[in-house]
Amino acid sequence: MARIKEKGEAVSDLAKEYGVRPQNIYDMLSKAAGDSGQPSLLEFSKLKREHDALLKIVGQLMVEQRLGKKTARGYGN
Repeated sequence: MARIKEKGEAVSDLAKEYGVRPQNIYDMLSKAAGDSGQPSLLEFSKLKREHDALLKIVGQLMVEQRLGKKTARGYGN
């Protein structure tokens, strides 16, 4: 479960690695979450992956914006 929570690894990849169905892992995650009022490991992992993807997109947009400004000012080409 730590690999899912801390490293953001996909359940499907771990299921293949361990030779089990993804549903088995989801069941384990659900039992571990219980009714603690905290996000489940699955929810946490999904949010972490989405966060990382958004950071990557923002970084790419910033680079494109800077390159566009340089080109518009005559620095490019």
